[in-house]
Amino acid sequence: MIIAIDGYSSTGKSTFAKLIADRLGLIYLDSGAIYRAVTLFALQRGYIVDKVIDTGALEADLAADKVEISYNRDNPQDKAEICLNGENVESQIRLLDVSNNVSPIATLPFVRNFVDSLLRGYGPLGVVMDGRDIGTAVFPEADLKIFMVADAKIRAQRRVDQLRAKGEEADFDEIYRNVLERDYIDSHREMNPLRQAEDAVVLDNSYVSVDQQMIWLGWVLKAKLNIEL
Repeated sequence: MIIAIDGYSSTGKSTFAKLIADRLGLIYLDSGAIYRAVTLFALQRGYIVDKVIDTGALEADLAADKVEISYNRDNPQDKAEICLNGENVESQIRLLDVSNNVSPIATLPFVRNFVDSLLRGYGPLGVVMDGRDIGTAVFPEADLKIFMVADAKIRAQRRVDQLRAKGEEADFDEIYRNVLERDYIDSHREMNPLRQAEDAVVLDNSYVSVDQQMIWLGWVLKAKLNIEL
């Protein structure tokens, strides 16, 4: 089974997708984390300076043995982790410097092709995958497609709360601007822009708790796939 969850940044896609994967015994993969890893890779190599990207150098250097998804294939319920050159970078890819540069990186066709190729390799194993174009470009044949939305200010506050919970400084105005900028770039990029798939069901979780989202999911699974959660 393939479940595709698309939507805007900070709508809680990852939290929701992880819960679904756990309940249904599927592998969870966060496509956005891979784009963030590519962005961190570019920053570390000096391929991004003042938001100007050296696309030639990045394309020549980008390879599957440098940016990869790591997990135990013999036990697919082990948490998938994003690695750079074999090092776990899950915490580093969530920093604001990466957030401020990830959308321009994600618009690059060679980056999208690289990430899509990694992701498609996991489809036959049964996955819940979240991102921006999973149901429209990566897995248009997904068994279930969910499109998540939420008010931009609520999404910005969620991001602030996440960063502060980790002991990091977070300015609401700066993060709110970042949310709006990412929305615009994601929706207007030339290759596979963020859009709702025609057969996707929409979940607006601006004022919906995680528990309520799971109840909603139960209704959707029963109606769409005749599956009891």
